[in-house]
Amino acid sequence: MTAVTYEPRDKPGRWAAPPRPPWEEKPSKAGLAGKGLTLTLAAFAILFPLWIVVVTSLQSKKTIDAAGGLVVIPKSFTLVAYKELLTGGQVQRAALVSVGVTLAGTLFSMTVSVLCAYGLSRAGSLGHRWLLMLLLATMFFGAGLIPTYLLVQALGLTDSYLALILPSAVSVFNILVLRAFFMGISPELIDSARIDGAGDWRILWQIVMPLSRAVLAVISLFYAVGYWSAWFNASIYLTDQDMMPLQNVMIQLVQKQERPVGLATQINTGQLSPLAVQMAVMVMALLPVAVLSPFVQRHFKKGMLTGAVKG
Repeated sequence: MTAVTYEPRDKPGRWAAPPRPPWEEKPSKAGLAGKGLTLTLAAFAILFPLWIVVVTSLQSKKTIDAAGGLVVIPKSFTLVAYKELLTGGQVQRAALVSVGVTLAGTLFSMTVSVLCAYGLSRAGSLGHRWLLMLLLATMFFGAGLIPTYLLVQALGLTDSYLALILPSAVSVFNILVLRAFFMGISPELIDSARIDGAGDWRILWQIVMPLSRAVLAVISLFYAVGYWSAWFNASIYLTDQDMMPLQNVMIQLVQKQERPVGLATQINTGQLSPLAVQMAVMVMALLPVAVLSPFVQRHFKKGMLTGAVKG
């Protein structure tokens, strides 16, 4: 048998504790300086391109031509590009389409996900184990693009806004996160509600959902960002240009160098810079996510980690 001994401290009668792991040691000044420099460079690498995009979208055609393209140091500010984009034409219509699809799609996806997750979180629900296995299987096996397109075509959803929502309406990962969070709610609380005569709908609406605000906010943001940023479904299932969302119009402007309907005259006559229009559309596409993310940021730790750990 091996005896464990500790070296004595300076004061008699006390013993030194085992050395702490390196990651628990107090960071040195050099380490803090290195972390600060790394974070500063990372922030600069992220914010500098955004600065260029925003500044260029606010410059006149004369300033952009003088700079030879993207503007880093602004000389004057003008909202001509945004004014023209929002006064009619293809870009304004595409923005309205994106907003409508995002709102309707997020509401539909959250409704289906919450109902599915709550049903799977109740151990006595009908066939919950087999349904859970079926959902897990879809995370590893998919039909592919061609069968999915044939299914959407057979259902008559091509050239309709439902084609932008239904094919990607539900995420199994989000359902599993919601299920794990719902399972972490105290069973005694739900049992007491049943004793008082509450049904499943009332328990879900008045007990489970108020206690799950954090995870609901996070999952809603995931769905909303997914719908707002989606462009692939529209490029496959839509042929009408008037139905295209904002992301597809941005692709036409930036990659294909196509000029949006309603602005071709101003660009051809030199009243607008094509580069300013492109940057303005990019800002419009990034703005909603940048505005909503800080309000939901405080829910990320509680919403994601708590649901994952308790599962």
